[in-house]
Amino acid sequence: MIQADRTIIADGLIKMMEPIIRRIVREELERMAKNRPEIFYVEADMPLYEDMLEIRKRSKEKKTE
Repeated sequence: MIQADRTIIADGLIKMMEPIIRRIVREELERMAKNRPEIFYVEADMPLYEDMLEIRKRSKEKKTE
């Protein structure tokens, strides 16, 4: 029974941490793209493209940290 409890706790932690990790990764990618644009390029058909557009939009609206 203890094993089942640990699985539930781990699943809950993963669900809780995923949005935080995604936000941190997006913010770090944005920072890297600003500081070193020559090493980072995202094309419109890449999965990160929409996320990067959202970051740029939030940044212009001063909604990023």
